[in-house]
Amino acid sequence: MANNFADLFEHAVDAMPDRIAVLQGERRVRFAELDARANRLAHHLAASGVGSGAHVGFQMHNSVETMETLIACFKLAAVPININYRYGPAELAYVYDNADLDALVYHARYSDAVREARSRAPRVRHALRVDDETVYPDDADALPYESALVEHQPTRPAVRRGPDDLFMMYTGGTTGLPKGVMWRQEDMWRVLGGGIDFYTGEPVADEYQQSRTGAAGEPGTWFVLPPLIHAAAMMPTFTALWSGNAVIFERRFDPAAVWAGVARHRPQVLVITGDAMARPLIDAYRRRPADASSLLAIASGAALLSQAMKNTLLEMFPSAVVSDSIGSSETGFGGIGFAQKDDDPTRGPRVWTGRGAMVVDDEARPVVPGAEGWLAKTGAVPLGYYKDPEKSARLFKTVDGARIVVTDDRARAETDGSVTLIGRGNMVINTGGEKVFVEEVEGVLKAHARIYDAVVIGVPHERWGRQVAAVVTAAESGPIDFDALEQHVRRHLAGYKVPKQIWVADAIARSPSGKPDYRWAEDHVTSRAPDHRSA
Repeated sequence: MANNFADLFEHAVDAMPDRIAVLQGERRVRFAELDARANRLAHHLAASGVGSGAHVGFQMHNSVETMETLIACFKLAAVPININYRYGPAELAYVYDNADLDALVYHARYSDAVREARSRAPRVRHALRVDDETVYPDDADALPYESALVEHQPTRPAVRRGPDDLFMMYTGGTTGLPKGVMWRQEDMWRVLGGGIDFYTGEPVADEYQQSRTGAAGEPGTWFVLPPLIHAAAMMPTFTALWSGNAVIFERRFDPAAVWAGVARHRPQVLVITGDAMARPLIDAYRRRPADASSLLAIASGAALLSQAMKNTLLEMFPSAVVSDSIGSSETGFGGIGFAQKDDDPTRGPRVWTGRGAMVVDDEARPVVPGAEGWLAKTGAVPLGYYKDPEKSARLFKTVDGARIVVTDDRARAETDGSVTLIGRGNMVINTGGEKVFVEEVEGVLKAHARIYDAVVIGVPHERWGRQVAAVVTAAESGPIDFDALEQHVRRHLAGYKVPKQIWVADAIARSPSGKPDYRWAEDHVTSRAPDHRSA
């Protein structure tokens, strides 16, 4: 079994060449066309010196060209490197250098940041600029993307590929420097690409099963909203394509445009990331309802989906299931749960584990049911962090002869076989010896009708060491009744978990994947007085 991402895509092309693969705006790209254009790009990259194992950065928002770039890299057994397009020049230069980029493909709107970052990272010797709706002057040291494609043939490159070809995903940057997580492609396919059934845990029969099953049935449509620079979007997209389904892309997250797209294209699956997307989608739908009767599943992952948002989604779209998955770049898929209405807002995501997910103690041994510990994963796990053997050794271990990755996520092994996520251990607030997990407090704050969004951090305190604080945004115009908010939190949480200082902001800064930017929150609270202090 080859199990390389390019092989799996080519199986789908060969089985269903005339099906629609990607929809973006007015564009409708069939599988055969997507394959041909990716082949042209692969030949160009190969002629520019990109070969097996070379690192190619893609600093791109969601588009047809983004998918062509990913597929072309995999066809060459090269390694596409996700570059966060929200980074400034200094951050970009760090990632360019740390990832050892040989080439870069980017959208034109990021030209200024790319130019400055490349001046600090001279290793990037080749660049392609993809035109978008913005107008920028030509870059003297970057080739126009379409010009590069037209020079080459649409035939598939003859490249030796295999299951050990590298997949890498850069993660982090909100609480530390970004780092590359390295996977074998077969392992990533197994945990996040459908190589093992998400619900039954059964491995597929062979590398052709997804395309074979897809060709035998009617195609579906998936609307993938998170950015492709995150695994929460990239892997659902490939899973859909490998099975012969179409994927819809929007360049940026525009809730009104999303509902217009749902009404127009009638997708069955809507992929989102937590409250960061659910709340604005709900607001836009309330302002202008659209025909969403085609939706069978609203699938969230990579960021917290609060109980309040689950309740609302279930009420608005009673014909759709709302799923909540856990996982990370370090673990892949860790489990999936399905939302139930009016569940406890203080409880973290509860999922049915599978494929080696477990809760372990500090010695990486499984805990007994009912006990807390660290979320861990065995089986198909990453190779480690790129160029960081020290961090790799801390996180990726061998226990009783089995490879295991132990995360910073605190979790509880439930007696019914499920796992409840408590919060990230590296974000815990120690206040007077008591531990507070920020996700728990954030979920309760956002369950209040007047709170639109919230991020919780610890601030210095003379007596307690650290004290719980929050930055919030209001759900409506007008003042927040802080006394009522405090009473709401106290109904659900112990007193030491109640935010003692609250700042009100116009918006909460988040990463493209929807995760809170805690560094932004810390800067925000140090630059101004709080809007509320508890007695």
